[in-house]
Amino acid sequence: MEHGSDIGSADDMRRARRSLWRHRVRRLASGINTSAAVLLALSIAVMANYLASIRLLRWDISSKRYGRLSAQTVSTISSLKGEILIRVFFQTGHQMYEEVRRILREYEYAAERNPNLRLRVEFVDPDRDIARVRELKQKYDLKDPNVVVFEAEGRRKYVDDAALMEFDYSIQGQELKKKLVGLKTEQLFTSAIRSVSEERAPVVYFVKGHGERDIEDTAPGGYSDMARRLRRDNVDARSLSLATAREIPSDASALVVAGPERKFAEAEIQVLRRYLDRSGRLLAMIDPGTDSGLDRLLEAWGVRVSRQVAVGATLTGRELVVTSYGDHPVCRSMGQLVTMFYMPRVVEPVWGAGESAEQTDKPRVSVLVSNPAPGWAESDLSQSPPRFDKDADRPGPVGVSVAVEKGASSLLDVEIRPTRLVVVGDSYFVSNGALAAGAGGNEAFFMNAVNWLVERKTLLGIEPHRPLELTLGMDRGRLRTAFLVIVAICPGIVAVAGVAVWIRRRR
Repeated sequence: MEHGSDIGSADDMRRARRSLWRHRVRRLASGINTSAAVLLALSIAVMANYLASIRLLRWDISSKRYGRLSAQTVSTISSLKGEILIRVFFQTGHQMYEEVRRILREYEYAAERNPNLRLRVEFVDPDRDIARVRELKQKYDLKDPNVVVFEAEGRRKYVDDAALMEFDYSIQGQELKKKLVGLKTEQLFTSAIRSVSEERAPVVYFVKGHGERDIEDTAPGGYSDMARRLRRDNVDARSLSLATAREIPSDASALVVAGPERKFAEAEIQVLRRYLDRSGRLLAMIDPGTDSGLDRLLEAWGVRVSRQVAVGATLTGRELVVTSYGDHPVCRSMGQLVTMFYMPRVVEPVWGAGESAEQTDKPRVSVLVSNPAPGWAESDLSQSPPRFDKDADRPGPVGVSVAVEKGASSLLDVEIRPTRLVVVGDSYFVSNGALAAGAGGNEAFFMNAVNWLVERKTLLGIEPHRPLELTLGMDRGRLRTAFLVIVAICPGIVAVAGVAVWIRRRR
């Protein structure tokens, strides 16, 4: 019996050992399987990250493709070469900071697919990076924060925060109300990138010698701020005296006559006439109550500058507030920006649009700005405030600025450089004092006019992004129901569930 029990014990031992080994083998196999699965998962993760690093795929799931760059911008980025540096001087609390950061990430992503372009973006916080800000302020001649600087091979373009936002303005009583209706980040950033990519900066001459506004004058009536902004926009602004110049310099991209107070000599007018006949470009700003002697020259190009001034929407009675513009490349990016003109002269075409269109030898004249109804053309400049006189004044709308073009034709296979003019009935609107007043449309209108004259592409086809607005319309009954659900029912359900769990655990 003892021998039999020993044999049984031995069998039990062998079975126990086999069971133990089988358990160990299963554990080993399970550990190997787990390790293999972990290694496989890590391998897949590494491979996925590697593939993502060399071929990044992204999807825009926003309802209106809000985060996607336009086809014009993508085409521009893919065609560029060299290095472009973008420095962002924005306070992190600014309302446009996140929008600027978001869209510049899109530019970086687009640039990664162009092996010939190196796009670098640097964010500098004006409130925290004090030493860096001090260094770059001196380099870039910065006075205020919240500006983006684009730079390529020494050429620079500046875009400030005010230009990035498009507002809808309305006059209520004596106050100017505004509402954000568009973001122009992509339009302005792509235009800036193209601007600094130009190898040759356009040269714009400001005529002097007849009491014109001086680009070196820092007084409120001077043009030193506008000249500074032109140079920051990669435009070479220079002065020119026609008294000593027999011809306009050959490197002139455009000529500016800003508020002459005295008459031009006949010899000087002939210099201007020859320049325009050779496909020249002229921006003439003629103030009220002055006689420049240029009336006959401008009439030959289809523009009549009246002695009357345009009166319309105003805050104090001395300025004309404009928020709508003509259909022309100069104005298409203006949106509803406010431009303030100061007692501007009436500037209108000599002939109608149909007449100039039928006769191809005549310049094509387009009205850029006019005073909206119920404005009028005021004859008595001494009236303050002005009052409409049906016997002497003319009801509006009347023009304040026009653009002229002659020589370009879509019927010809060869490209002909046309003559271009922009005539404005006021020169003070971009003076130092007017720019300091803060109407964002003044500088934009002037720069658009210069860009059109020198044939600078400003990518007007890129539409501003419209801010997403979510409106929740609820009557009193729905508000009461929402209040009960949020404040009473939902917390009540959570409380009841908690009590039920507590009672069950107690049992």
